[in-house]
Amino acid sequence: MNSEIIEKAKAWLSSTFDSATQNEVQKLIDANADELNESFYKNLEFGTGGMRGIMGVGTNRINKYTLGKNTQGLSNYLKEAFPGETPKVAIAYDCRNNSKELAQVVADVFSANDIKVFLFSDLRPTPELSFAVKHLDCHCGIVLTASHNPPEYNGYKVYWQDGGQLVPPQDSEIVAEIESLDYDAVNFSAKKEHITYIDKDVDQAFIEASLKNGSFAELDKHRDDVTIVFTPLHGTSVTIIPEVLEGAGYKNVHIVEEQRTPNGNFPTVKSPNPEEPEALKMALELAEEKNADIVIGTDPDCDRLGIAVRNNKGKLQLLNGNQTMVVMTDFLLDLYFSNNKPKGNEFIGSTIVSTPMMDVLAESYGVECKLGLTGFKWIAKMIKDHPNQNFIGGGEESFGYMVGDFVRDKDAVTATLLACEIVTKAKSEGASFFKKLQDLYVKHGFYKEDLTSLVKKGISGAEEIKQTMIDLRENPLTTINGEQVVQIDDYASSKSLKTTTGTSVDIDIPKSNVLIYHTDQGSRIAARPSGTEPKIKFYISVNDEAKSLEDLNSVEEKLDAKIAGIRKELGL
Repeated sequence: MNSEIIEKAKAWLSSTFDSATQNEVQKLIDANADELNESFYKNLEFGTGGMRGIMGVGTNRINKYTLGKNTQGLSNYLKEAFPGETPKVAIAYDCRNNSKELAQVVADVFSANDIKVFLFSDLRPTPELSFAVKHLDCHCGIVLTASHNPPEYNGYKVYWQDGGQLVPPQDSEIVAEIESLDYDAVNFSAKKEHITYIDKDVDQAFIEASLKNGSFAELDKHRDDVTIVFTPLHGTSVTIIPEVLEGAGYKNVHIVEEQRTPNGNFPTVKSPNPEEPEALKMALELAEEKNADIVIGTDPDCDRLGIAVRNNKGKLQLLNGNQTMVVMTDFLLDLYFSNNKPKGNEFIGSTIVSTPMMDVLAESYGVECKLGLTGFKWIAKMIKDHPNQNFIGGGEESFGYMVGDFVRDKDAVTATLLACEIVTKAKSEGASFFKKLQDLYVKHGFYKEDLTSLVKKGISGAEEIKQTMIDLRENPLTTINGEQVVQIDDYASSKSLKTTTGTSVDIDIPKSNVLIYHTDQGSRIAARPSGTEPKIKFYISVNDEAKSLEDLNSVEEKLDAKIAGIRKELGL
């Protein structure tokens, strides 16, 4: 065992830590070298979605001390950033095991540092926390969640004044402040007078804002014709989404009862992730029983949604995040330009690993499509950095969408309502959500995407992921599945290389460990280590022209074959 790790662990046997923690650490030292190593070999880091990790003792685990240290560092930073003010912080938490207790620890540390705290009295969706930061005029917001990770995980997301997650320069400055602290610097002595519990007033304001942004009066008389099946997958969305759908006028809403009650163990699913088809299995079964028009499932903290709609044969078909995003964005753009005279300052937002069809869609409407790194904090930053431009909507491939800018994070509450509105409008016109997608493929080209995530756990996994990215950079592919690589975008070096000429240009996006290959036939392959999970992700996008609806099946077969060829060559 590494002596440095032993010394780090022994430091947790001091009186700074409670007896339960000391006992757990001693057990690891005595009898579990592997777990001791995993728990202490590094400090838990901020990634694309804040700090996320396995719960337990140690510097590389989520516990009251690692979160307490975060909160003490953030408290110090808030006082420096806002001199002469009393900083205010909003805190929410999801359904995960220990989330409520950890949220109280975070509130206690803030209050001990004379910071005003607004703490939700019970679990709430992440997008409501983003909304609450602005609604309550807070300087900062925290949500305790690990999104769709397995049950052993929890996490800590930090939001800033605009309601968006931390971005440069605040993120690195806050991390530096946290890293400068020792654990004995954390003040856990709560001042209860600084903590205010919030619930229904903020709920109602958030519901009203969701209805304003996600529902449309012209559809009022058609909502009775739509049947919805909804599952919160044991998560927080059950606290808000049913009320939002009812407020919009949807009466035929059926909730999967076995998955209604919040439960951090997620007993009915292998993974509470709506990106996984298995997670929506029970909802799909209920939808067939009820002859539903749409199935919607949300992840535990209610920022992602997965949907299934009826295809041309009347069968329920799961859509991926790119498909949902394209239909939603086209719907919002069409509605916007039908009701408003364009000012020329409109834009939509997406990410560098999402479907290129968003660029094509934007061009067809004469609006700008801004692209950022993975994570909605970058879309929120687009809105903040361009206050004179009008943000219509935007999303990313990982099943997230944001309608307007009243929430500055992916928002499965309003996106759920929007999806139902699209189904309602399409049905009233004798069409369907699926038909809208097909029409877009014929109009703009058939874009098809594939995502492969390779799980690489622990220290050895992290090294393997690191080496894979090194190999892709030092030994770049020149052809992929018979297609010539014509451009390589390296976001770590901020350089885009034209391989045919050897010339490169700068990429005006913050540095990130992402590498994207482009081929001469329009295919795109991106490699990116996850910022929140022990995974390396490969994103494939291919496209071809579809001249008519009748062509779609044959074109899709061609694209599927191309994706299979690329996956085989990459060994995925």
